[in-house]
Amino acid sequence: MSSERKKNPKHFQLNPNWAQLQQKLKSFAKPSRHSKNPQSETPNSILGKRKERPNSEPDDAKPNPLMPTNDDSSVTDVLAMDCEMVGVGQGNKSALGRVTVVNKWRNVIYDEFVRPVEHVVDFRTRISGIRPRDLRKAKDFRVVQKKVAELIKGRILVGHALHNDLKALLLMHPKKDLRDTSEYQPFLKEGRRKALRHLAAEVLGVEIQNGEHCPVSKMLIIYLFSKQLAKHEIITLKLHIKTWLIDLLCSKLVY
Repeated sequence: MSSERKKNPKHFQLNPNWAQLQQKLKSFAKPSRHSKNPQSETPNSILGKRKERPNSEPDDAKPNPLMPTNDDSSVTDVLAMDCEMVGVGQGNKSALGRVTVVNKWRNVIYDEFVRPVEHVVDFRTRISGIRPRDLRKAKDFRVVQKKVAELIKGRILVGHALHNDLKALLLMHPKKDLRDTSEYQPFLKEGRRKALRHLAAEVLGVEIQNGEHCPVSKMLIIYLFSKQLAKHEIITLKLHIKTWLIDLLCSKLVY
């Protein structure tokens, strides 16, 4: 564990959207403190100020749980991955449009738009958040596929419905190294899988994915649900962790 907390970890070039998200998170995390210097207040401001309740607590801003725990962007032993799809062919066929990978410290280590092999006929922007301009300079599918394969090799991979993401990447991963929240027994309803947004609402009381998806926050909420147990065990719920996946922040971003 200590070897992963390196002082000078290898950093990856991230998608601009993630930089925007981090800036938003930092702004939300800043405490709002009002000046309490009596000399700075005018008589009008004093008269117009509401009386504070004697038992009221100071309005200190709480740390934003979406922020990474540190600045370590190294490739850790546990990674979370999420993919967004676009429509090709007649539009009903899915192809990879974006892939994002996050390490165990909640830092994005890989985030790339992908140029599909086939012509895109439906960007599915309402769901994927992908727009035509995002794919103009996107990387070739084979380049992204190779990089993701290198990142996840020999590591625990966390995700929701990972079979769909791996299928889009045309990759395979050992079943013993998969931690899939969609297959976790306590989350199944009469043997059927639930959507991530339903799990978030029912288990955490968090409303997500109202609009365009943010793959980063989706992966963070997956981490909220999951915890690595023994090497060959499936995930279990982290009931003690704070609800630090608020996808509403991502809905405010402009892709």
